[in-house]
Amino acid sequence: MAWILFSVFVAPAVVAVGIRLVFADRPHWSSASHEATGLAPAPSETMAPVVQVYAARTWGLRGAVAVHTWISTKRSGAEHYFRHEVIGWRLRRTGTALVREPGRPDAMWFSNRPRLLVDMRGPGVDAVIDKVEAAVREYPFAERYETWPGPNSNTFTAFVGRRVPELRLNLPPTAIGKDYLAGGAFVGRAPSGTGYQVSIRGVVSMTAALREGIEVNLFGAAAGVGFYPPSIRLPGLGSWPFWPSSQNNMP
Repeated sequence: MAWILFSVFVAPAVVAVGIRLVFADRPHWSSASHEATGLAPAPSETMAPVVQVYAARTWGLRGAVAVHTWISTKRSGAEHYFRHEVIGWRLRRTGTALVREPGRPDAMWFSNRPRLLVDMRGPGVDAVIDKVEAAVREYPFAERYETWPGPNSNTFTAFVGRRVPELRLNLPPTAIGKDYLAGGAFVGRAPSGTGYQVSIRGVVSMTAALREGIEVNLFGAAAGVGFYPPSIRLPGLGSWPFWPSSQNNMP
């Protein structure tokens, strides 16, 4: 049993740290890139509303095992996007970690290229944006931030996902903090809204959902088997689909 636990929950994270140390560029945070990546349509090129959710490896060695997530929205005919996210250092500077302001929707996160998790466009999306903005306003941890077990940036994104099931938000296992439930709850919906999870303050949890599949989180190391798309979910290494699939086309 100990060997199984080590192989599933520890070894993948150790491998991810090794890969980060050997291959990743490590610029100083002050010179890291926040350039746009071209994953979001320019407002000048589309009048349609857009909702996108992104995940990017965090800065420094933490990026070996964890991602930062955020939500970008653009209403019909709008000239810019709004980014909705939680940033720890903003709490120290402004008294709130919750950030909602115009910005590059698909920017690099401290030189780490983001992965697009959700991409919704066209009719009906303005109504989804209404629900996203309402959920952002209701986020209960704006004045708290803990890297682990939460609440953090992934706690925020997961909270919005639970309130807006239209997003079908399948956060990767590297989104540490996503299992931290609001209100001290021990049982709640999965972030995708397609199942449920049991969680003890995000430290230990289990999720069973159509999108996330079966996932067990032990002290921040999450592993499991995804259903849509079929995938292996591993600590540090993330989610490895058996074949490419568009999340928006899945049930």
